[in-house]
Amino acid sequence: MNKTPDFSKSDGLLPCIVQDALSGKVLMLGYMNNEAYEKTISDKRVTFFSRSKKRLWTKGETSGNFLELLEILVDCDNDTILAKVKPTGPVCHTGADTCFDERNLFFTSLDWLEKIIASRKSTPSEGSYTSSLFRQGINKIAQKVGEEAVELVIEAKDNDRDRFLNEAADLMFHYLILLSARGYEMKDVVEVLRTRHSK
Repeated sequence: MNKTPDFSKSDGLLPCIVQDALSGKVLMLGYMNNEAYEKTISDKRVTFFSRSKKRLWTKGETSGNFLELLEILVDCDNDTILAKVKPTGPVCHTGADTCFDERNLFFTSLDWLEKIIASRKSTPSEGSYTSSLFRQGINKIAQKVGEEAVELVIEAKDNDRDRFLNEAADLMFHYLILLSARGYEMKDVVEVLRTRHSK
């Protein structure tokens, strides 16, 4: 059941925690009054109430780095708001990914794709390309990764942005399928990288 914020508390201003819906990273904290809350819901972009300027402000109205709203929740006491968003760029005015100077690493945003791949693996679909790769086995999947890697290398030598990014996407997609076929996820690779860089 959807809960409603109680704006009778805290002089009508409630804290709003902003979280990247895909990575789970906390991006910033702002304050909302009822008007900001309603505008956020209607516009699907996070709007706060500025305590210093005494007015509404939509995050990104100056920088262009908007916070696209995917879900909004209210806590058990109805006095704290959680906005789950898709950021369109760095969140902090300093240029950092978050206002807590943390990296919002790109690979965590691939969770949604990993879930789709896992679904195609566990519940095969007759018309699904991904399911067909799983049916053909690890050798075929590994071969596709190799082919896509070569195609990306070839495109890297040219200056066609779209073709390069499309080949990069193809390689990443098949790489994730290969990880899944071997029973691993991106987080397992990330852990190896973190271990290396902690030494």
